[in-house]
Amino acid sequence: MAENLIGKKIEDFEVPYFHEGEFKKLEAKDLDGKWSVFFFYPGDFTFVCPTELEDIANIYDQFKEKSCEVYGISTDSEFVHKAWKDKSEAISKVEYPLVSDRNLELSKFFGVLMENEGQSLRGTFIINPNREIVTYEVHQPGVGRSAKELIRKVKACQFVHEHGDKVCPASWEEGDETLTPGIDLVGEI
Repeated sequence: MAENLIGKKIEDFEVPYFHEGEFKKLEAKDLDGKWSVFFFYPGDFTFVCPTELEDIANIYDQFKEKSCEVYGISTDSEFVHKAWKDKSEAISKVEYPLVSDRNLELSKFFGVLMENEGQSLRGTFIINPNREIVTYEVHQPGVGRSAKELIRKVKACQFVHEHGDKVCPASWEEGDETLTPGIDLVGEI
């Protein structure tokens, strides 16, 4: 049976990444007090992956407006990330950090490692300011994800985090009506 990751606290780690033309180190403590998205993908210089990373790049400003950092993560090295950004028109648009999980530490922790391939499945994790996983999805490598749905989920998670007595119904968008769970709603929806 798969492990439930909701509420799981992100443990200490240190991994290299490429961002803004520089090689840097990302540590778990860098997530403290901030919203984060860990966006695992199988590999650089592939087919579906650049379409996903470009999709996020196209609305990255919306994540920043919600004080949420996106981290694109694969098992490629930070050097390969740089080469990919230099070479690919789609990846040249990426302004968020590209994290190297070449030691497989993050892929194992989040349960997305395809061990025989040495690559990650497509896994998306929304992490709250307390470094806890609040939403995630993992699926096969051949199906790309939607940045619009991801930002919708970030907004919903933030709303619920800020308004603990309210919940967001299906397809909720920022500004839509929410629900207040209680006995008065039982059987009324």
